[in-house]
Amino acid sequence: MFVIKYKKIWYTLSALLFTFSIFAMVSYGFNFSIDFKGGTITEAVYAARPEKAQVESRIEALNIGGFSVRPSGDNNYVVRTKELDKEGRAKLLAALQADSIERQNTIGPTAGAQLRSKALTAIAVVVLMIVLFITFVFRKVSKPVSSWKYGLATIIALAHDVIIPTGIFVYLGHVYGIEIDLLFVTGLLAILGYSVHDTIVVFDRVRENLGLNQSHKTNEEFETTVGKSVSQTFGRSINTSLTIFITLLALYFYGPAATEHFALLLTFGIIIGTYSSIFIASPLLVTFYRLQKGSK
Repeated sequence: MFVIKYKKIWYTLSALLFTFSIFAMVSYGFNFSIDFKGGTITEAVYAARPEKAQVESRIEALNIGGFSVRPSGDNNYVVRTKELDKEGRAKLLAALQADSIERQNTIGPTAGAQLRSKALTAIAVVVLMIVLFITFVFRKVSKPVSSWKYGLATIIALAHDVIIPTGIFVYLGHVYGIEIDLLFVTGLLAILGYSVHDTIVVFDRVRENLGLNQSHKTNEEFETTVGKSVSQTFGRSINTSLTIFITLLALYFYGPAATEHFALLLTFGIIIGTYSSIFIASPLLVTFYRLQKGSK
């Protein structure tokens, strides 16, 4: 199949995207939200919501530093600022000129650092458990590629699926001010789950075809078996991803503002995860097989 035949093209494309993502993270840094760096979050309720620019101009007049204003629901605005003292919070409430205040919470920098640490731990634990699961499921597959190499291919694909969307969002944060918050971490975990599910479907078909080759005593090349397995699952992967993609687009354009960036992240993740399961994870098995043959 062309996926295996032209694997160097897919590797090159992924390498370019991966390099761009690392460059963005190193050059621009992460635009963390109040969830991770601490600050004050205020949700103002209006009977008739004013223009966003009007609210932003009132807050700018306070000279309290960086802030963000996001619509919430039909009549609310969520305002995120640095950590404010009692006097600062009172001035902000006066500037908002809201009919009522839904909430006003302050997260200290220590709590924000703890949340950041827990978020990284959650991602690491999920990746570890996925790798252990892959190793267990494919434990009986030892020829011509060892079972642990299925896990290694999965690790590379998962790193690909996490780093590239993160790099894109870091760039968007630099250009458009999009923030990295807890919902972003939730999105990454969802991407990991979807990506590994799609990868397992392809790998499982490889395992089935290897078993059929063995039972029928077919002397089929491993590269041909992997290519055939990808062909057999290609339509299923694309159709499933397309269904989710359409749903996410609807959520992005017509859903609430609070989930807009979450839907955008998942959209990128679905595209990249589907691409990696077909064009990266499976060709990697062939690459490992060739390296193994070359070492003998």
